[in-house]
Amino acid sequence: MGHVLVVDDEPSIVELVAWHLKKAGYSVKTAQDGEEADRLVRAGGVDLVVLDVMLPGMDGLSLCRRWREDGIELPVIFLTARDDEVDRVLGLDLGGDDYVTKPFLPRELVSRVRAVLRRARAVPREGTASEGVIRVGEIAIWPQEHRVEIAGRPVQLTPREFSLLVVMASKPGRVWTRDELLDRVWGYTYAGDTRIVDVMVSHLRDKIEEDPRKPRYITTVRGVGYGFGGKAEWEVR
Repeated sequence: MGHVLVVDDEPSIVELVAWHLKKAGYSVKTAQDGEEADRLVRAGGVDLVVLDVMLPGMDGLSLCRRWREDGIELPVIFLTARDDEVDRVLGLDLGGDDYVTKPFLPRELVSRVRAVLRRARAVPREGTASEGVIRVGEIAIWPQEHRVEIAGRPVQLTPREFSLLVVMASKPGRVWTRDELLDRVWGYTYAGDTRIVDVMVSHLRDKIEEDPRKPRYITTVRGVGYGFGGKAEWEVR
């Protein structure tokens, strides 16, 4: 099923989450602080991290930021005792893949873990050949290899950013509503909050656009959503 690292400084929460994940078929490692979690992630063998925001020493947001800066792109689901939009958006902007507020139902968290892992591993459902590359302008996308280049230069994307790019680039010219992108990329409605789409689009523009303020690829259609400009060409290897 996958290898999940659960990081929280409350032993009761760690034990409860680990039990439900193991029952669902996952292999589980645990940590109670940021330094231990960092060591386990860098040692390898972790597919996803369930990460508490408020940790002793290095907090979860800072730890996720460190991983992203070092090119560690494994999926992260944040846990927090606060339901603050600023915290939620900040966590997503740092590269988090989901956000669960305490108290939570363990079965819901297991469902989120399953959805995020499935999304990170899945071949895009629409518009992609079994073996090939999507080319739009100077962008080349290899869906099977989770690889993106712009004018021959590699671009590092998180699993969520990559999924968003593939979905939009697979249907150039189509306008996607935020709800449609939530369904395609997240696989469920994220607490009814479509701002998560805006955050990820902004993050993606920063990485693929020469000037994010004047985007060439990801266009905004006011009152509707987003589109991807240009005409895609398939190159099957």
